Amino acid sequence: MLILLPPSETKRPGGRSRVLDHGRLALPELAAHRDRVVDALVALAADEDEAARVLKLSARQRGEIAHNAALRTAPTMPAADRYTGVLYDALDAGTMDAAARRWLGAHVMIHSAPFGPVGALDPIPAYRLAAGTSLPGLESLRQVWADAVSAALAAASPSFILDLRSEAYAALGPVPAEVPSVYLRVVTAGSDGTVRALNHFNKHTKGELVRRLAFERPRIGSVGGLRRWADGAGQVLRPGADGELDLLV
Repeated sequence: MLILLPPSETKRPGGRSRVLDHGRLALPELAAHRDRVVDALVALAADEDEAARVLKLSARQRGEIAHNAALRTAPTMPAADRYTGVLYDALDAGTMDAAARRWLGAHVMIHSAPFGPVGALDPIPAYRLAAGTSLPGLESLRQVWADAVSAALAAASPSFILDLRSEAYAALGPVPAEVPSVYLRVVTAGSDGTVRALNHFNKHTKGELVRRLAFERPRIGSVGGLRRWADGAGQVLRPGADGELDLLV
């Protein structure tokens, strides 16, 4: 099983001395696309006012432009440790034991805007870029990434993909039709049975789900296998709209 996670807007600063190396990231065939986006971000950072406008930064957030300017020389840390926020606070990769972290590295990719999907333990620098941003000198990020990411996922030949990305990041690399997969939503049901999607608890629940999988390390190769594990784990998974899977909380 391969799990696809969204990134987070908030990130932990710092890292180790190893700098960004696209050839060491998961799906190395995406290196040329990564170079294009990183080059555009670095170039944009040379004009602080324009960078703030394009990236929609407040005056207090302007310091993040320096992260983009230093993308090729900045220290890196594992992606799962770099991201913070609701999902990654619940995942809490930094407190996992060695076996759980190895599972995370082997089974989880985080879909970033500048680098595409990277392994959960792949070293990346801090940056500022959202899925919907249009960078000067590039077509939309969807045009840069979608076909290339889909092809790379197909070439990786995972037995099954559990897609936990937001819709914006799923659009940057749709799972190819030939790869067995399911898109999971976190929902709640009212007293009248009406189902509605959640926001904050959506992210928290996804982080908790991946953390539990990392510690239990079940062998899952299909939607059916995921649902059987969920039944035993006390998780309520049921078919949703358009072939999706709903996790009821």
